Amino acid sequence: MNLLNSVPLSGCGLLEDAPLICFSHLRWDFVLQRPQHLMQRFSRERPVFFFEEFIPTDHSLAYLEIHPFEGTSVKAVRPRIPNGWSEADREAALGKLLDELITLYGGKRPILWFYTPLMFAFARHVDAVAVVYDCMDELANFKFAPANLKASEEMLIAAADVVFTGGISLYEAKRDQHDNIHPFPSGVDSHHFRRAREPLPEPRDQVDIPHPRLGYYGVIDERLDLDLIERSAAARPGYSFIFLGPIVKISPDDLPRAANIHYLGQKAYGELPAYLSGWEATLMPFALNDATRFISPTKTPEYLAAGRPIVGTKIVDVVRGYGDVPGVFLANDPQAFAEACDAALHISRNDQTWLQAVDEILARSSWETTFRKMSALVENAAAQKVLSPGLPQRFSVRTERSAPGSYDYLIVGAGFAGSVLAERLASDGRKVLVCDKRPHIGGNAYDHYDDAGILVHKYGPHIFHTNSEDVVAYLSRFTAWRPYEHRVLAQVGALRLPIPINRTTLNALYGLDLADELAAARFLANRAEPCDPVITSRDVVISQIGSGLYRTFFEGYTRKQWGLDASKLDKSVTARVPTRTDTDDRYFLDRFQAMPLHGYTRMFERMLNHDNIKVMVGTDFADLKQDGLASHTIFTGPIDEYFGHCLGQLPYRSLKFHHETHDARRLQPVAVINYPSEDVHYTRVTEYKHLTGQVHPKTSISYEYARADGDPYYPIPRPENHALYKRYELLARALTDVTFVGRLGTYKYYNMDQVVGQALATYRRLKLRHEAGKAFAGARHE
Repeated sequence: MNLLNSVPLSGCGLLEDAPLICFSHLRWDFVLQRPQHLMQRFSRERPVFFFEEFIPTDHSLAYLEIHPFEGTSVKAVRPRIPNGWSEADREAALGKLLDELITLYGGKRPILWFYTPLMFAFARHVDAVAVVYDCMDELANFKFAPANLKASEEMLIAAADVVFTGGISLYEAKRDQHDNIHPFPSGVDSHHFRRAREPLPEPRDQVDIPHPRLGYYGVIDERLDLDLIERSAAARPGYSFIFLGPIVKISPDDLPRAANIHYLGQKAYGELPAYLSGWEATLMPFALNDATRFISPTKTPEYLAAGRPIVGTKIVDVVRGYGDVPGVFLANDPQAFAEACDAALHISRNDQTWLQAVDEILARSSWETTFRKMSALVENAAAQKVLSPGLPQRFSVRTERSAPGSYDYLIVGAGFAGSVLAERLASDGRKVLVCDKRPHIGGNAYDHYDDAGILVHKYGPHIFHTNSEDVVAYLSRFTAWRPYEHRVLAQVGALRLPIPINRTTLNALYGLDLADELAAARFLANRAEPCDPVITSRDVVISQIGSGLYRTFFEGYTRKQWGLDASKLDKSVTARVPTRTDTDDRYFLDRFQAMPLHGYTRMFERMLNHDNIKVMVGTDFADLKQDGLASHTIFTGPIDEYFGHCLGQLPYRSLKFHHETHDARRLQPVAVINYPSEDVHYTRVTEYKHLTGQVHPKTSISYEYARADGDPYYPIPRPENHALYKRYELLARALTDVTFVGRLGTYKYYNMDQVVGQALATYRRLKLRHEAGKAFAGARHE
């Protein structure tokens, strides 16, 4: 289960009951495609109007036709504009008709969702709760595209709150044009198309077509390679090639004709499984031209859901997404395409085991999943629009002294450990004082708006990820979430390669073509150098992937980060960064990966906003220690500092950050780029808008430098350091009125979710101790 599906991802309430107006160049009752799949689902939670291109009329006035369709609550809106009106008059009329539609249906601020940029000009004046551009295709590359389409798209992207693309290639082409842009390749209604795996009644116009049959459904236009179809059919006269769909933007006279090529016309969505059931294989004979450069055909997963092998051409996104999938055969020239048809028919007749791998892939590709993710991103984008840059200052430096015993708990540190414990104890009625020597709450997770108004993390990137349902449920009381999957590249010479190492990394670094996980695993196994026993961080890497990859990615980075060679560090350091044989380029694989929608500091503010909590920032524990303000202290700072370093100083690694703002929308393809080479002094560069999704014409980055002096960040994992900590731990156990928690208090590297989990467990122990104390006091009283 993905935890993202079980917790609120937004919760801002801005979109509640907001109508959605979808502007499309397609008719609602044309071929059922991405807009229909998504809008039908959005209509379950809000009114949806499908605003289509205008239709000329002989009437003297402009007016709207509103068409309900059976089986859906979406209403198609068809503007009628008098013949002969100028473009300026037509655009003005469309704007007024749009205003009338909004007024007619309650006047609420709508979501504006665009599939065509050309309609933005007459809609841009609308006070929208969110503007969405779902760039399904690169329409400017299509035949007969209007000359002003590119300019209209630039205007729409500049105004959009969130942008989606219909595939990865299209995302890569446009990702520098917007901050909050996300790829969503085609989904699939698997339940609908799986019906074709069983025998279904044969459609009447297909009954007499001879087997074997290879079929295509969809729009028949300039994107099909007509010469390839003709020559492939000629090369295999015993095969029947069937085409379903409307003929658009090309003449029927231009279509290839032969005894074994059959055009059966457009079919309804509900009829497609019956036709597919009678085919042995399916076709995607797309031309490789400007019109197909960025397409991600919806029919690819649909054909596979129907259990039919695919014969297609090497469209970029098809190769990337399905090139390794069993049952998908891709070729460009007629001879190879005909041979691919042979292979597809062979697997269709003789082997059904390939469908198991297909079904595992399709399970992650449903339209329902796409809809949920898009819906969360739209609501998050709406919340970002109303988010003001300034953070309210609720917590200040100490201004007066409190009387001894004023509080039940004194908590030192307002980061995750201290804030979670403060909130939990305060909710139980305890009086809590929180102090932090920094001038803010949030610890190292503190974020703020810089001088340019960009939300940045003052102490470097903090990426939230966890597999703990309890931690997610707890933090979700204080924040909504923005879905975010972290990706990191390593700068190796002129190359930027995914890290952790995966198959893409290996292929790019060595110029290989490792086609599957088995090939990658063999490649790494051949380079592994056995180490027995595995003790150090160097041993971990060398034993798994060899010294070559170790030197490229780990040696220099580790020395910079820790000031020590990996051979001097505990194996836990590099064990945190796995090596993969697939192409998954996510840095983390946790079930829940997201960022606090309004930032970490807002989350901490809500956590500490309790009548039983007093927070004093800019206040050192040393100034309060002797005042006897509370009967119990919770210490989240360095444990050796609490004891005055009486046994010696525990070693920590510190960090320094250099922040910059640039007059550019985006500088990096991902949030973080690592620099493993020791020739570069910093370890990584972070661009924060990737993390936050903030839309801003400028961008802010930080350079991160590791160093020996400064605030403690990372306990250095070496045996002698652990031994020293254990001596401090013995001192701590002798104290009944002090509890040590957090990364510094227990001298252990924790992720944020682990600190939260530790704090919640500590709270439960303190609560049990308190209840036991009450029971004991009651027994003595009796």
